[in-house]
Amino acid sequence: MSAGGAGSPGHAGAAVVEIGGRWVGAGEPVLVIAEIGINHNGSLEMARKLIDGAHVAGADAVKFQKRTPELCVPKEQWHLERDTPWGRIPYIEYRRRMEFGDAEFAAIDRHCRERGMLWFASCWDEEAVDFVERYRPPCYKIASASLTDHGLLRKVRATGRPVMLSTGMSTPAEIAEAVELLGRRNLLVAHSTSTYPCPPSDLNLRMIETLSRLYPECPIGYSGHETGLAPTWAAVALGASFVERHITLDRALWGSDQAASVEIGGFLRLVANIRDIEKSLGDGVKRVYPGELAQLAKLRRVKGDLAAAKPGKEV
Repeated sequence: MSAGGAGSPGHAGAAVVEIGGRWVGAGEPVLVIAEIGINHNGSLEMARKLIDGAHVAGADAVKFQKRTPELCVPKEQWHLERDTPWGRIPYIEYRRRMEFGDAEFAAIDRHCRERGMLWFASCWDEEAVDFVERYRPPCYKIASASLTDHGLLRKVRATGRPVMLSTGMSTPAEIAEAVELLGRRNLLVAHSTSTYPCPPSDLNLRMIETLSRLYPECPIGYSGHETGLAPTWAAVALGASFVERHITLDRALWGSDQAASVEIGGFLRLVANIRDIEKSLGDGVKRVYPGELAQLAKLRRVKGDLAAAKPGKEV
């Protein structure tokens, strides 16, 4: 069972949580999550390709969604017809065809373990939590749409596993109530705007800093639905401890999330630049670096205290 939270051994006073054997939070590498969600369109083969793409791109984890259609689809919508990859069928039938069962998730579990990839899910109802719990996931994600479903929050918290809470389409009061119900230990909070795709003007990335002030015990992350990559990099620069982006084989594929997703080539750039940003941020202590000494000697007309310019010396 994962453990952690503020004050965990080796991270006294820091906002850190252990996810699948690695720490997420202050001073740790950004956890990069490739959300497959329902972009597999009911195909196990497509799900495998997405896992492989996320692995090649350098993502740390993949995330799926799990629903019990009969509980998640309002009955008045069951028989509304919808155009789908299987033709025009009732909405409830579409939702059933999109759901993976035991055979598919067992295959997904094996596929991820063979590649050293973490996987977990956003569960949209309490029966879905019971289903996913069979696979002992490293954590659970609460989707923005479920933030006010207090029964589901209690069910997920009762597993004892870390929880990521996404905060799209939610008021500050609703977020505070959800955090109060879940408790701050082993809780990670993700800033998000639930528009697909989301225009830059609605991203409000400074909420990452706001959430960090409001919930200092919790690692703060970012779940993005924009079409580009730059805002996610900016989120990391603003202090996001984990980031989540939808991954797809092709943004033109059928499905409501595909257009706001990142193709595999883009995901590779996303991860590589996140790692560069981590290295670039440093610790905020001014130094004269070894690579500067030759330029200092060549270009500075009025010499300062060269003793203070020893390689790596803090200034």
